[in-house]
Amino acid sequence: MIRRRYRLRRAADFRRVREHGRTRRGTLVTLGYLPNGLGHNRYGFVVGKRLGKAVVRNKVKRRLREMIRRKHPDLRQGYDIVLVARPGIEKHGFWEIDAELDRLLTGAGLTDRGGVH
Repeated sequence: MIRRRYRLRRAADFRRVREHGRTRRGTLVTLGYLPNGLGHNRYGFVVGKRLGKAVVRNKVKRRLREMIRRKHPDLRQGYDIVLVARPGIEKHGFWEIDAELDRLLTGAGLTDRGGVH
């Protein structure tokens, strides 16, 4: 579970990442990120109603949270990170989504494995 201090909850925080941050798009997930000036990352998850009913949306959100929980120790700190689930994500398995998320995070330079900042 991602602790409360590591979550983005205010609409203004999501808006700031969307308007001033950088974006990387995958087929299943869109990654938005912005330096936050803190010593730790904060995470936000967006799963729209187009994906399905609440059970489906909550399952997708739980999967994304778990993926971030597993990756958190290996991520560069000091960013606000927003993951937006794209239509069709609910049809894919955990490991397919995880592989795409790895690719997006590495490409954004948010892991220690390289990429562009």
